[in-house]
Amino acid sequence: MKPTLIVALALAAQCALAAEKKSTPSPSAESLPAVNVTSTANAADPRLLREELPTDESGRPEWTNARRFTTTRVYIQKAPWEVGVEQWWRYRYKRDNSSISRLTSEIEIGLPHRMQLDLYYDMKVDGDSRAGTEDFAAELRYALADWGKLWMNPTVYAEYKWVNDDADVFEAKLLLGDQLPGGWHYGINFVLEKQLGGDRETEWQIVAGLSKTLLDGRLGVGIEAKYVNLTGPDFRTDPEHTFLVGPSIQWRITDRIHLDTTALFGLNQESPRNECYIIIGYDFGPGEKKFKPISGRH
Repeated sequence: MKPTLIVALALAAQCALAAEKKSTPSPSAESLPAVNVTSTANAADPRLLREELPTDESGRPEWTNARRFTTTRVYIQKAPWEVGVEQWWRYRYKRDNSSISRLTSEIEIGLPHRMQLDLYYDMKVDGDSRAGTEDFAAELRYALADWGKLWMNPTVYAEYKWVNDDADVFEAKLLLGDQLPGGWHYGINFVLEKQLGGDRETEWQIVAGLSKTLLDGRLGVGIEAKYVNLTGPDFRTDPEHTFLVGPSIQWRITDRIHLDTTALFGLNQESPRNECYIIIGYDFGPGEKKFKPISGRH
């Protein structure tokens, strides 16, 4: 067989194979079976409430946006550059039948890297309705990891108070908290407050709160407790111990407005008879593009 004939046959074979491949249909998007993707915001875990879904890149749940407890802080409340404001009223009725109120105006600013800056202005009102500035304070929180990465989501907290007509105060806290199945949320704080001059009083506190959601994203009820160990010039060797406990309610009037109330009752003679809190807060919304959980992006 001549070489030219061999080459001709080889070319013919190649052409035939190419034609066969071209005529064979290849898989395409049209030939694949249709797949219907259905997703809900809590597809990852249908047991979760809407308020328990992640609200920003840290993974923290939405309920942390609005301060759930009046005495106890949990994690951080704001995404980076998100801003909120709160107005507090605290009323303390003492065993000697005297009373004192504190009015607090607060602004909250979310910062990058799981941090939050809070600024406070406190005004004190005594039982005779005499009012005056008590202090101005700055607080910084730092969450050690994204939500759920460490047990009880530890967050460290430092605060400095510039006190009017008295020594300044430094305060440090360890904030712990999480959520449990069934709409339960909890927090516990360990607190050290130190007066930097004057009587050099020192306070050790343990405060805790537990709540149950009744209406998802709207209404929760719970209980809060507070223990304070106070040392000062009159009781260095015999600290004053106070124990208080009582119910709390949170009503989230809208997605941006929340109202918190707590009524604590003293359990021993060194405690005040009552200590009550009312907080109303407003959130201006996210400072960055609104976060969407992966499970709800389809």
